[in-house]
Amino acid sequence: MIDSRALIDPSAKIASNVEIGPWTIIGPDVEIGTGTVIGPHVVVKGPSKIGKNNRIFQFSSVGEDCQDKKYAGEPTTLTIGDNNVIREGVTIHRGTVQDAGTTVIGSDNLFMAYAHVAHDCVVGNNVIMANNTAIAGHVHVGDWAILGGFTAVHQFCKIGAHVMCGTSTVVLKDIPAYIMANGNTAKPHGINVEGLKRRGFNADTLACLRRAYKTIYRKKLTTAQAVSELKEMLDECPEILPLINSIESSNRGIIR
Repeated sequence: MIDSRALIDPSAKIASNVEIGPWTIIGPDVEIGTGTVIGPHVVVKGPSKIGKNNRIFQFSSVGEDCQDKKYAGEPTTLTIGDNNVIREGVTIHRGTVQDAGTTVIGSDNLFMAYAHVAHDCVVGNNVIMANNTAIAGHVHVGDWAILGGFTAVHQFCKIGAHVMCGTSTVVLKDIPAYIMANGNTAKPHGINVEGLKRRGFNADTLACLRRAYKTIYRKKLTTAQAVSELKEMLDECPEILPLINSIESSNRGIIR
Protein backbone atom coordinates (compact mmCIF):
# COMPACT_ATOMS: atom_id res chain seq x y z
CA MET A 1 0.00 0.00 0.00
CA ILE A 2 3.11 2.21 0.13
CA ASP A 3 4.67 2.49 -3.30
CA SER A 4 8.32 1.47 -3.42
CA ARG A 5 9.17 4.76 -5.12
CA ALA A 6 7.93 6.84 -2.16
CA LEU A 7 10.46 8.23 0.33
CA ILE A 8 9.40 7.74 3.97
CA ASP A 9 11.47 9.04 6.88
CA PRO A 10 12.07 6.30 9.47
CA SER A 11 10.65 8.49 12.25
CA ALA A 12 7.27 8.90 10.53
CA LYS A 13 4.38 7.07 12.22
CA ILE A 14 2.12 5.66 9.54
CA ALA A 15 -0.90 3.45 10.22
CA SER A 16 -0.80 0.01 8.64
CA ASN A 17 -3.51 0.61 6.02
CA VAL A 18 -2.36 4.03 4.76
CA GLU A 19 -1.84 4.26 1.00
CA ILE A 20 1.06 6.36 -0.33
CA GLY A 21 1.70 6.87 -4.03
CA PRO A 22 4.96 7.03 -6.00
CA TRP A 23 7.42 9.89 -5.62
CA THR A 24 5.69 11.15 -2.49
CA ILE A 25 7.95 12.31 0.34
CA ILE A 26 6.97 11.89 3.99
CA GLY A 27 9.38 13.73 6.27
CA PRO A 28 10.35 13.27 9.91
CA ASP A 29 7.88 13.83 12.77
CA VAL A 30 4.86 13.07 10.62
CA GLU A 31 1.95 10.97 11.92
CA ILE A 32 -0.68 9.66 9.51
CA GLY A 33 -3.88 7.98 10.71
CA THR A 34 -5.64 4.88 9.47
CA GLY A 35 -7.42 4.87 6.13
CA THR A 36 -5.67 7.96 4.75
CA VAL A 37 -4.77 7.88 1.06
CA ILE A 38 -1.93 10.04 -0.24
CA GLY A 39 -1.40 10.26 -3.98
CA PRO A 40 1.80 10.64 -6.00
CA HIS A 41 4.14 13.64 -5.87
CA VAL A 42 2.91 14.85 -2.46
CA VAL A 43 5.24 16.34 0.16
CA VAL A 44 4.30 16.06 3.86
CA LYS A 45 6.65 17.73 6.32
CA GLY A 46 6.52 17.64 10.12
CA PRO A 47 5.91 18.07 12.87
CA SER A 48 2.48 17.25 11.46
CA LYS A 49 -0.36 15.00 12.57
CA ILE A 50 -2.89 13.86 9.97
CA GLY A 51 -5.97 11.97 11.17
CA LYS A 52 -8.08 9.17 9.73
CA ASN A 53 -9.55 8.67 6.26
CA ASN A 54 -8.11 11.77 4.67
CA ARG A 55 -7.42 11.89 0.94
CA ILE A 56 -4.52 14.01 -0.33
CA PHE A 57 -4.11 14.41 -4.07
CA GLN A 58 -1.00 14.88 -6.20
CA PHE A 59 1.33 17.88 -5.97
CA SER A 60 -0.01 19.03 -2.59
CA SER A 61 2.40 20.40 0.02
CA VAL A 62 1.24 19.71 3.57
CA GLY A 63 3.06 20.89 6.71
CA GLU A 64 5.76 22.93 5.01
CA ASP A 65 7.58 25.82 6.71
CA CYS A 66 5.48 28.97 6.63
CA GLN A 67 6.15 31.97 4.38
CA ASP A 68 6.37 34.44 7.28
CA LYS A 69 9.76 36.20 7.15
CA LYS A 70 9.94 36.06 10.96
CA TYR A 71 9.98 32.26 10.87
CA ALA A 72 13.40 31.02 11.99
CA GLY A 73 13.03 27.26 11.80
CA GLU A 74 11.19 26.69 15.07
CA PRO A 75 9.47 23.26 15.39
CA THR A 76 5.92 24.50 14.91
CA THR A 77 3.12 22.08 14.08
CA LEU A 78 0.18 21.24 11.85
CA THR A 79 -2.82 19.19 12.97
CA ILE A 80 -5.39 17.85 10.50
CA GLY A 81 -8.52 15.98 11.58
CA ASP A 82 -10.43 13.20 9.80
CA ASN A 83 -12.21 12.74 6.47
CA ASN A 84 -10.71 15.77 4.72
CA VAL A 85 -10.21 15.95 0.96
CA ILE A 86 -7.15 17.93 -0.11
CA ARG A 87 -7.10 18.29 -3.88
CA GLU A 88 -4.30 18.94 -6.37
CA GLY A 89 -1.70 21.57 -5.57
CA VAL A 90 -3.08 22.58 -2.16
CA THR A 91 -0.58 24.18 0.25
CA ILE A 92 -1.04 24.03 4.03
CA HIS A 93 1.69 25.51 6.25
CA ARG A 94 2.60 24.98 9.90
CA GLY A 95 2.27 27.69 12.55
CA THR A 96 4.63 30.28 14.02
CA VAL A 97 5.81 30.95 17.56
CA GLN A 98 4.35 34.45 17.28
CA ASP A 99 0.91 32.82 17.53
CA ALA A 100 -0.08 29.48 19.08
CA GLY A 101 2.65 27.71 17.12
CA THR A 102 0.22 25.52 15.18
CA THR A 103 -2.11 25.44 12.21
CA VAL A 104 -5.29 23.47 12.88
CA ILE A 105 -7.62 21.88 10.33
CA GLY A 106 -10.81 20.17 11.53
CA SER A 107 -12.68 17.31 9.89
CA ASP A 108 -14.87 16.73 6.82
CA ASN A 109 -13.45 19.67 4.89
CA LEU A 110 -12.91 20.03 1.14
CA PHE A 111 -9.93 22.00 -0.12
CA MET A 112 -10.24 22.27 -3.89
CA ALA A 113 -7.28 22.57 -6.26
CA TYR A 114 -4.60 25.15 -5.43
CA ALA A 115 -6.23 26.39 -2.22
CA HIS A 116 -3.79 27.85 0.32
CA VAL A 117 -3.98 27.71 4.12
CA ALA A 118 -1.28 29.87 5.68
CA HIS A 119 0.45 29.63 9.06
CA ASP A 120 -1.55 29.70 12.30
CA CYS A 121 -4.92 29.38 10.59
CA VAL A 122 -7.75 27.56 12.32
CA VAL A 123 -10.26 25.91 9.98
CA GLY A 124 -13.33 24.27 11.51
CA ASN A 125 -15.40 21.35 10.21
CA ASN A 126 -17.39 20.88 6.98
CA VAL A 127 -15.68 23.87 5.35
CA ILE A 128 -15.34 24.17 1.56
CA MET A 129 -12.51 26.23 0.09
CA ALA A 130 -12.98 26.30 -3.68
CA ASN A 131 -10.24 26.48 -6.31
CA ASN A 132 -7.48 29.03 -5.74
CA THR A 133 -8.94 30.31 -2.48
CA ALA A 134 -6.23 31.70 -0.19
CA ILE A 135 -6.43 32.49 3.50
CA ALA A 136 -3.52 34.42 4.97
CA GLY A 137 -1.87 33.88 8.33
CA HIS A 138 -3.88 33.72 11.57
CA VAL A 139 -7.26 33.47 9.79
CA HIS A 140 -10.07 31.59 11.55
CA VAL A 141 -12.81 29.92 9.47
CA GLY A 142 -15.95 28.67 11.21
CA ASP A 143 -17.84 25.41 10.64
CA TRP A 144 -19.80 25.00 7.39
CA ALA A 145 -18.32 28.11 5.77
CA ILE A 146 -17.98 28.09 1.98
CA LEU A 147 -15.35 30.26 0.29
CA GLY A 148 -15.92 30.58 -3.45
CA GLY A 149 -13.14 30.25 -5.99
CA PHE A 150 -10.36 32.87 -5.89
CA THR A 151 -11.55 34.24 -2.54
CA ALA A 152 -8.71 36.02 -0.72
CA VAL A 153 -8.81 36.56 3.04
CA HIS A 154 -6.53 39.07 4.78
CA GLN A 155 -4.45 37.97 7.75
CA PHE A 156 -6.14 37.87 11.19
CA CYS A 157 -9.66 37.93 9.68
CA LYS A 158 -12.41 35.71 11.05
CA ILE A 159 -15.02 34.00 8.88
CA GLY A 160 -18.06 32.99 10.93
CA ALA A 161 -19.92 29.69 10.84
CA HIS A 162 -22.23 29.09 7.84
CA VAL A 163 -20.79 32.06 5.91
CA MET A 164 -20.97 31.97 2.11
CA CYS A 165 -18.43 34.00 0.11
CA GLY A 166 -18.98 34.45 -3.61
CA THR A 167 -16.31 33.96 -6.24
CA SER A 168 -13.33 36.35 -6.09
CA THR A 169 -14.40 37.93 -2.80
CA VAL A 170 -11.70 39.98 -1.09
CA VAL A 171 -12.10 39.84 2.69
CA LEU A 172 -10.38 42.59 4.69
CA LYS A 173 -12.63 42.54 7.76
CA ASP A 174 -14.45 39.85 9.75
CA ILE A 175 -17.63 38.27 8.38
CA PRO A 176 -20.20 37.41 11.06
CA ALA A 177 -21.85 33.99 11.18
CA TYR A 178 -24.59 33.15 8.66
CA ILE A 179 -23.80 36.05 6.29
CA MET A 180 -23.47 35.90 2.51
CA ALA A 181 -20.67 38.16 1.29
CA ASN A 182 -19.34 39.11 -2.10
CA GLY A 183 -17.20 41.71 -3.83
CA ASN A 184 -13.88 43.51 -3.69
CA THR A 185 -13.97 44.40 -0.90
CA ALA A 186 -16.53 42.07 0.69
CA LYS A 187 -19.99 43.46 1.31
CA PRO A 188 -22.87 41.69 3.10
CA HIS A 189 -25.75 40.39 0.97
CA GLY A 190 -28.16 38.89 3.47
CA ILE A 191 -28.36 35.59 5.31
CA ASN A 192 -27.12 32.33 3.73
CA VAL A 193 -30.68 31.01 3.57
CA GLU A 194 -30.20 28.17 1.09
CA GLY A 195 -27.18 26.80 2.94
CA LEU A 196 -29.03 26.93 6.26
CA LYS A 197 -32.08 25.17 4.78
CA ARG A 198 -29.83 22.32 3.66
CA ARG A 199 -28.54 22.01 7.20
CA GLY A 200 -31.99 21.75 8.74
CA PHE A 201 -32.71 25.29 9.94
CA ASN A 202 -36.48 25.73 10.06
CA ALA A 203 -38.55 28.63 8.69
CA ASP A 204 -38.98 30.32 12.09
CA THR A 205 -35.24 30.32 12.72
CA LEU A 206 -34.52 31.67 9.24
CA ALA A 207 -37.04 34.48 9.78
CA CYS A 208 -35.37 35.32 13.08
CA LEU A 209 -31.92 35.41 11.47
CA ARG A 210 -33.25 37.70 8.76
CA ARG A 211 -34.47 40.08 11.45
CA ALA A 212 -31.07 39.90 13.09
CA TYR A 213 -29.41 40.77 9.78
CA LYS A 214 -31.66 43.82 9.39
CA THR A 215 -30.82 44.86 12.93
CA ILE A 216 -27.11 44.85 12.12
CA TYR A 217 -27.18 46.26 8.60
CA ARG A 218 -30.42 48.16 7.98
CA LYS A 219 -31.25 50.06 11.19
CA LYS A 220 -28.19 52.34 11.15
CA LEU A 221 -27.14 51.23 14.63
CA THR A 222 -23.65 51.09 16.02
CA THR A 223 -22.25 47.59 16.41
CA ALA A 224 -22.73 47.77 20.18
CA GLN A 225 -26.35 48.89 19.80
CA ALA A 226 -27.06 46.12 17.30
CA VAL A 227 -25.55 43.45 19.58
CA SER A 228 -27.66 44.73 22.46
CA GLU A 229 -30.83 44.27 20.40
CA LEU A 230 -29.71 40.84 19.23
CA LYS A 231 -29.26 39.69 22.82
CA GLU A 232 -32.88 40.56 23.48
CA MET A 233 -33.85 38.05 20.76
CA LEU A 234 -31.91 35.13 22.27
CA ASP A 235 -34.81 33.64 24.22
CA GLU A 236 -36.87 33.49 21.04
CA CYS A 237 -34.02 32.29 18.84
CA PRO A 238 -30.91 30.83 20.52
CA GLU A 239 -29.38 30.27 17.06
CA ILE A 240 -28.51 33.98 17.11
CA LEU A 241 -25.76 33.31 19.66
CA PRO A 242 -23.06 32.39 17.08
CA LEU A 243 -23.86 35.65 15.27
CA ILE A 244 -23.47 37.63 18.49
CA ASN A 245 -20.26 35.83 19.42
CA SER A 246 -18.70 36.40 16.01
CA ILE A 247 -19.40 40.13 16.26
CA GLU A 248 -18.21 40.50 19.85
CA SER A 249 -15.01 38.55 19.19
CA SER A 250 -14.10 40.63 16.14
CA ASN A 251 -10.79 42.45 16.39
CA ARG A 252 -10.70 43.89 12.86
CA GLY A 253 -14.34 44.98 12.78
CA ILE A 254 -17.07 43.38 10.70
CA ILE A 255 -17.82 44.00 7.03
CA ARG A 256 -20.28 46.86 6.56
